Amino acid sequence: MKHKILLSVSFLLVTVISCSKLEVTDTVADEAPVLPDEPYDYNTREIPKDAFSSNIFDDFIFPNGDTNSITNRRLEITPWGATLGRVLFYDKKLSLNNTVSCGTCHHQDKAFADGQRFSKGFEGRITNRNSMAIANPIVMNNLFWDSRSKSIHDLSLRPVQNHIEMGMEDISRLESKLAAYDYYKPLFQKAFGSEEVNAERISKALSMFVASITTTRSRFDEVRKTGNTRSLTNLEKMGMDLFFSDRTKCSTCHSGFNFSAPDGPFDAYGGGGMSGSGDLGGAANIGLDLVYKDNGRGNGRFKIPSLRNIALTAPYMHDGRFKTLEEVIDHYSHGIKPHTHLDPKFTDGKGNVVHPNYTSLEKQALVAFLKTLTDQEMIRDPKYSNPFKK
Repeated sequence: MKHKILLSVSFLLVTVISCSKLEVTDTVADEAPVLPDEPYDYNTREIPKDAFSSNIFDDFIFPNGDTNSITNRRLEITPWGATLGRVLFYDKKLSLNNTVSCGTCHHQDKAFADGQRFSKGFEGRITNRNSMAIANPIVMNNLFWDSRSKSIHDLSLRPVQNHIEMGMEDISRLESKLAAYDYYKPLFQKAFGSEEVNAERISKALSMFVASITTTRSRFDEVRKTGNTRSLTNLEKMGMDLFFSDRTKCSTCHSGFNFSAPDGPFDAYGGGGMSGSGDLGGAANIGLDLVYKDNGRGNGRFKIPSLRNIALTAPYMHDGRFKTLEEVIDHYSHGIKPHTHLDPKFTDGKGNVVHPNYTSLEKQALVAFLKTLTDQEMIRDPKYSNPFKK
């Protein structure tokens, strides 16, 4: 009997040891990122020309970039700094159990959205908001759906520390964890002049990479640069005219060449022209519900996102309720709810909702125009790709 027990215990120990070894082997097997000998060019980027008043420019500089941009910025976006940021962005070791990276919820081919209504966190729990796309964040002062973050620096480690998303709440644990991997030592050396791994450097590198993700090379951008609309179809031209018309008011919220909300410290209602309305954080209530389960920034107001690459970033809204652009346009056409705090651009000034009731052709035209905002170069650019892919 004792002999049998000893054999059983021995078998269990062998099994445990074998499994442990297998677990370690599996963890280490695909760890090292594949990087070019010389870094990609991250410090020469084009950005929307009408965005130079954005306060975020106080934080960054492309040293070889736009000559019209503001000087004396605090953080220089360097090739090696952004390279380190790229590795960190896609490295699942930034999560508590090595299962989730920033890139898990932000896919390059989807303009850094993830195609899901809600995203799966490090323990399989589901987020309560849709993953936002990344579209020229360097020109934005308000980030996340509730505009709670005012800079890319502040944003960079929030998902990492979030208890649902990546679970690394103890940032000192992340520092020691990353320092244990050999491939980070030369990357930190090249980016910052020493091998020291600390939270500030992790944040800076992530910030550099995210800030370098710029998109200004869509078909619409070519039309804007040349002034020649012959490359657009008649349907796309019709949609463009509608988009910028007083009837649709699309461009009052999605304004400028970034197609995003004016989000300075005292912005109007999504750019609707109401001066003195206070800091709305680039957010608006667009009448999605009469009663909101999620109140966003407050009173049902949510960050107005950029429309760049919008055809790639479905599903739409903070809760991903709309699967297609057609559904989004249907909402603005005849589905706006008369919420108490509805953005006034959707009313007659007396609180009554004004629905434009687009025709079927107008809806098709608007969708056709929105598709011209897709930047095919950005979604294929290797400098933004996952370096851990085999």
